[in-house]
Amino acid sequence: MNEMVASFSYSPILVALSVLVAIQASYVGISLALLIPGAFANRRRLLIAGSATTLAVGIWSMHFIGMLAVTTSVAIDYAVLPTLLSFFVSGLVTGIAIYLASLRSQRLLILAAFAMGLGITAMHYVGMIAIHSVVHVNHDPLYVLASVTIAIAASGLALWLAFSADRRPPLFLCAAVLGCAVSGMHYMAMAGMSLHLSGSHDAVAKSVISGDMLAIIVSVVACTISAVFMLALIPSETQDGAGDAGWSTAHALVSAGIEPATGDEYVGDARGADVPAVDAAIALLPVEKNGARFHIAPDEIASVHSNAHYTYVFNGRDDLFCPLSISEIASRLGGTRFFRTHRSYIVNLDFVVRVKKSGDAGVAELDTPVRRTVPVSRARLAALRQELALQQATAPTDLSNA
Repeated sequence: MNEMVASFSYSPILVALSVLVAIQASYVGISLALLIPGAFANRRRLLIAGSATTLAVGIWSMHFIGMLAVTTSVAIDYAVLPTLLSFFVSGLVTGIAIYLASLRSQRLLILAAFAMGLGITAMHYVGMIAIHSVVHVNHDPLYVLASVTIAIAASGLALWLAFSADRRPPLFLCAAVLGCAVSGMHYMAMAGMSLHLSGSHDAVAKSVISGDMLAIIVSVVACTISAVFMLALIPSETQDGAGDAGWSTAHALVSAGIEPATGDEYVGDARGADVPAVDAAIALLPVEKNGARFHIAPDEIASVHSNAHYTYVFNGRDDLFCPLSISEIASRLGGTRFFRTHRSYIVNLDFVVRVKKSGDAGVAELDTPVRRTVPVSRARLAALRQELALQQATAPTDLSNA
């Protein structure tokens, strides 16, 4: 059978649109992923699903728009099954990669980079099978290797910048790196692709919708999905600020000698926490795990998280359910080691090893057997750093080696 090599070119506008879609999806996907380490139960699962879905839709849409940007001498039709399979591959590997990266382990971060890079590459080449009914596609092995290398290296860089860098750069930069990883891999692979047309090739009926219009529809749908997840799962700064304002106002009343309406006897501390004068026995918190009920001492508590109507106490390994509200827990803990970083979070300063900027706010990394980060609102970030510096300055000095 006589075959001819078909030449192809690109529409610059659609190429630019494909890159923008990849960057936008990466921005929302990473934003959601950064919230995973501090989330619990259903919210944690929702964040993983939201991040994976947003990235999967964005990555797949970038590749689809990139293919629509191709102009050839013959109309290209896409088989449905390989096209859908490529989307499922994208969703699966991005979900695994984001989950591994959110655990903030260097070893798992490397695995996450390989998973995301290989997944993006697999999604592309599975999707290319969809046009085999029209043309035969050949791939240059060197370009295949280059595309895999670009995908893994750039994915690893983006995940490292977002999750493990000592000082995370602006989120948009991380998203741009990941978006360029997806786009760079695609166009590198396309550069090594050759299309072979059969001499007896029959013309394929042209689609009712033009390629440009289809690309616009796909990009709008991808951006809409990202916006829905972002609005639904990312807490607003207004809500966070309101919680911090309430915390600071209560402290101001205590400092002024005005007793709160609860009637409890309070004492103020340097961090703005309103702490009742209680003995050590009352500071024990009732918790539950697998149906067993017991109490946990303050020095075993690494952090506390309020999730809707439920509160969880993290002991470094497990999240233990606590029937008390976060305000009641704050009142019981007292002392100088606990700090309320957010309207829904309390952290034990003894476990904090590092505080990093995260967008406009920050995160506190905990030194626990199970790696965990705690979000710090913008209004409390400076106070937390000041308190950690004060704690380090007043820590007892070990004279045994003097």
